[in-house]
Amino acid sequence: MSEPRHRIFAETFARIHSLYVAKVERKGRTLAEVDEVIRWLTGYDQPGLDRAIARGEDLESFFAGSPAFNPNATLITGLICGIRVEEIEGPLMQRIRYLDKLVDEVARGKKLTAILRA
Repeated sequence: MSEPRHRIFAETFARIHSLYVAKVERKGRTLAEVDEVIRWLTGYDQPGLDRAIARGEDLESFFAGSPAFNPNATLITGLICGIRVEEIEGPLMQRIRYLDKLVDEVARGKKLTAILRA
C-alpha cells in the first residue's frame, strides 16, 4: 500500500529551504548550518543541494533523489508538530519530519555535533 499523498510532498524544496534558513537566521544561526544538517541527512553534496534548489524540485523528488539517506536518521527522536517523529509510518513524511526536527534543533541552538548524532 502506498503512502497517502500530502500537499507538502508537492512543495518545492527551494521554498522549504528558504523557510528553514529564515527560521534559523532569526535565532542567530546560519544558512551553512542548515545546509550541513540537510547534507548529513540526505547524502547530497553542496553542488547537488544547490542543483535541487535551482531546479525547483518538489520534496518528493528531492528525497527520492537523495544519494545516501543517513542510516543514523533513526536516532532522531522527539516531537514535531505534536507527533513523535519515530512513530510516523509513511517513509516520505517521516523523512520530511526528520529534517524539520533537525532544523528545529539548529534554531534552538543545539550543538551541531549533537544534532548530527555524532
